[in-house]
Amino acid sequence: MLIKICGITNADDALAAVSAGADALGFVLWPQSKRFVPVEIAARIAGLLPPTIQRVAVLVNPSREQVERLLASGAFTTLQFHGDETPAFCAAWSGRAKVWKAFRVADATSLQRMHHYSVVDAFLLDSYSPAFRGGTGRTFDWSLARDAKRFGKPVILSGGLTPANVGEAITVARPDGVDVSSGVEMSPGRKAHEKMREFVRSVRSNE
Repeated sequence: MLIKICGITNADDALAAVSAGADALGFVLWPQSKRFVPVEIAARIAGLLPPTIQRVAVLVNPSREQVERLLASGAFTTLQFHGDETPAFCAAWSGRAKVWKAFRVADATSLQRMHHYSVVDAFLLDSYSPAFRGGTGRTFDWSLARDAKRFGKPVILSGGLTPANVGEAITVARPDGVDVSSGVEMSPGRKAHEKMREFVRSVRSNE
């Protein structure tokens, strides 16, 4: 099962996440996020990581020019689109990077658009909030993540996961991956290294 630790803003946390056993690190390149990191810093941190680690650029309604610059940098392996990106926009990057499309889940109707996005490599399901594009610290009905697997793509579960609840989440949702941000933090953008280790241990013991 893939373990992604998101909202990385500094090298110490990035290397600690890798040491803890994370498979992927997320860098939030959206300026309105509390975990925003400038692309130049994110690229520098990404350059310190082992080649086996997925380096995920988290984007909200980026321009084509933005994405082109990110891919040209060679720093990121995966594009996570967390806004209102169309299927055609997501398809434009297929073959040049892995493409994940995030959906904010309020109820079962939130899944209805997913069948339009068959081009992406994975779906990431996060908790719906009218004010935030992720990082809410809130959970949603995990059984909906299991339902989402009918669309034939790997499902990554996000939203309010912590070392204490991720085992139950895996049991209910049976996801292909889990994504944590606020659940392993001391403050937005600053990770608690022991919490990251606890999170990974809990995931691995419940796979």
